[in-house]
Amino acid sequence: MSDLQIRRAVAADIPGIVALLADDELGATRESPHDLAPYREAFAEIDADPRQFLAVAERGGRTVGTLQLTFLPGLSHRGGTRAQIEAVRIAGDARGRGLGTVLISWAVEEARRRGCRMVQLTSDAGRVDARRFYERLGFTASHVGFKLALPDSAG
Repeated sequence: MSDLQIRRAVAADIPGIVALLADDELGATRESPHDLAPYREAFAEIDADPRQFLAVAERGGRTVGTLQLTFLPGLSHRGGTRAQIEAVRIAGDARGRGLGTVLISWAVEEARRRGCRMVQLTSDAGRVDARRFYERLGFTASHVGFKLALPDSAG
C-alpha cells in the first residue's frame, strides 16, 4: 500500500468519486454519473465546510476509494465530538486487497487526531459483507438506524 495516497478531494475528483458511488447494486439505482451538476453543487458545500472531509484514495493517479468524514459536535458524551463516516466505496477491481481497511483506519486516526470521542457509521442493512468488514475492524452494531426519504423539492 506504499503507493496509496489518501487526501482531501478536489473538484477534479468528482467524476471518479461519482463513478465509485454508482459502482454497486445500490448505487447503480440512485446515482447519475452522466449528470455531474448536482454533485458539483454538493461538493462546493462540502468543500466549504470545515467540519467535512471528503477523502479520496489514489493509486497511480486513479481514484480507487473514497469516504466522507463529518465532525459532529454534541452535548452528549461530555460534550464530545463524533466523527461520522459515510459513503465508503472501493473500486471493484481493488476490493479484497486491504484498501478498505487502510481507508477506514485512516479515518479513525484522523478522528483521533481531531480529538473525537467516537467514530460512528451506518451501513445499509442489505450490505452483509460490509457489516462483517466493519465488525472485523472493531465497530459494533449498537444502534438501530432510521431514515425518512423526503420528496425531491426540485420537481
